[in-house]
Amino acid sequence: MTDKVSTNHPLAFLREFTAARIAIGRVGNSIPLKQSMEFKLAHAHARDAVYSTLDVDGLISKFKVFELPVFQVYSQAVNRQKYLKRPDLGRLLSDESKELLTGFTTSLDVAIIIVDGLSATAVNENAPGLLKILIPLLTAAKMSIAPLCLVEQGRVAIGDDIASGLNAKLSVLLIGERPGLSSADSMGAYLTYNPQPGLTDESRNCVSNIRKEGLKYKQAAEKIFYLINESFKRKLSGVALKDNAGLLG
Repeated sequence: MTDKVSTNHPLAFLREFTAARIAIGRVGNSIPLKQSMEFKLAHAHARDAVYSTLDVDGLISKFKVFELPVFQVYSQAVNRQKYLKRPDLGRLLSDESKELLTGFTTSLDVAIIIVDGLSATAVNENAPGLLKILIPLLTAAKMSIAPLCLVEQGRVAIGDDIASGLNAKLSVLLIGERPGLSSADSMGAYLTYNPQPGLTDESRNCVSNIRKEGLKYKQAAEKIFYLINESFKRKLSGVALKDNAGLLG
């Protein structure tokens, strides 16, 4: 029996709008061989992304164009196995990293923090392209930018400790999102006004699916910049800060 990927399936038209596995057809009681193999390949890519590592040297080299100091810091998860088993340790800075981020007395506007998260591949591929658009927007708006921070074995909440240590008014944290079976390279951006240790998710705004096949760099940078400006105007972030950019006009 041959593989049958139906083009007459009532949901087939949705494949034009999404990479999700919709209307893939069937062979007997199973899915076609080609689609089965594609699923297994996507699953392998997702697993690889979870265990990928931050390209620290490559990112530092690409970040030289911004003429900003770059700090390399770590969470309390000493390796990937510990990171995956103990999410709480990924939210906390190591003692050495805390010491590195002490003594910043001058208040700065924005701290940009780049974290491996659950897909360092996503950060390696997407962070430089996004920042090439976002940092000039911040500079043109005369916003002061703290040293860039590269974080290994980190979770979202670690940005609060880092930005607080840098004495920044707002943090922009770029992190590799949990890989899906249609995208293992998706990066998210989390914005927090007045970042302090102990904040929870309702204090942050998220812009997700930043990648070449998802939310494009220019669109993402403009959305992040809009939220930064609104956050400073309203002196808040999170659930109380709505993205009304599309309603303006």
